[in-house]
Amino acid sequence: MKKGIHPEYHRCIVTCVSCGNTFETGSVLDHIKVDTCSNCHPFYTGKQRYVQVDGPIDRFNRKYGIKTDENK
Repeated sequence: MKKGIHPEYHRCIVTCVSCGNTFETGSVLDHIKVDTCSNCHPFYTGKQRYVQVDGPIDRFNRKYGIKTDENK
């Protein structure tokens, strides 16, 4: 590696703006602020809700009034 062209890599503090959680990681920055962390993100906390999304065929059938076995 060439000397003098690489940034200095050191420990930095990451702060979550939403919940205030802090943790330490390595970076070339001194301090990092994130909007959401694993402590408050719905996917990691188990509070995520799944929305039932209709597929393109269901939308087509509903748009043109085509009845299927399920919605007769």
